[in-house]
Amino acid sequence: MSPTAPCDVVVTGRGAGEAAEPFRVFVGYDSREDIAYRVCRRSLTRHSSMPLEVIPIVQEELRSAGLYWRERGPTESTEFSFTRFLAPYLAGYRGWALFVDCDFLFVADVAELARMADPRRAVLCVHHDYTPKAATKMDGAVQTVYPRKNWSSMMLLNCGHPKNVAALTPETVSTQSGAYLHRFMWLDDADVGEVPFVWNFLVGHNRVDPADPAGTAPRAIHYTSGGPWFELYRDCEFAELWVQEREAYEAEAAEEKKEGDVANAIMQAALSAVSVDA
Repeated sequence: MSPTAPCDVVVTGRGAGEAAEPFRVFVGYDSREDIAYRVCRRSLTRHSSMPLEVIPIVQEELRSAGLYWRERGPTESTEFSFTRFLAPYLAGYRGWALFVDCDFLFVADVAELARMADPRRAVLCVHHDYTPKAATKMDGAVQTVYPRKNWSSMMLLNCGHPKNVAALTPETVSTQSGAYLHRFMWLDDADVGEVPFVWNFLVGHNRVDPADPAGTAPRAIHYTSGGPWFELYRDCEFAELWVQEREAYEAEAAEEKKEGDVANAIMQAALSAVSVDA
């Protein structure tokens, strides 16, 4: 199954015959972390009470389409370091969309986050005050430090906001600096709204407050330094939740393959019977 296969549209919580435009969730895709993308996607759709369209942002596809052409720099730790900012363009500069890194695990209904959309803002995100402790992350990728780090790892995007329409074009995303994009320098501070940190809960940084577990427990877990799909981080905090989601995904995928093999065998037998009769 390819990450570039048709997007997942999951409709839940609606009566028969009701139509609804799915809420778009763009997920950064990195070929080294394919399983992370698939687990993130499943966690999103499994908890959602509203229709979702989950769309992987695949750099290779964008390059082939002529929508992205910058050379990869030494500080880009993932294939979607910059392509994430094409989400409003890919959404046709229409409505609201969510972008998340692939190393997220959703443990709550993303509809709760979507309801925080504020038309006065161009972007809403968690305003982290985050300085990484390690010099590297994931599979040895360089860990860079900059203002507003990790703000852009989860963005609720007002795709039709005039400033996003003017600035977030293929030309800008392919040529502007990392500082310009990741620090939201095309916007004024007032354009950047804030959502609770539990929707971008940084493993190893954020903590659940024993005095307020309901208000501080993660809704979306972000394995920002590396997740259980890497050997070095297989025992990180919240690893067991990710592993459970992965096992459920793999069981479903195996069942789908089995059903597909049976259907193919039946079709082949039918074709052979027709050939004999002829």
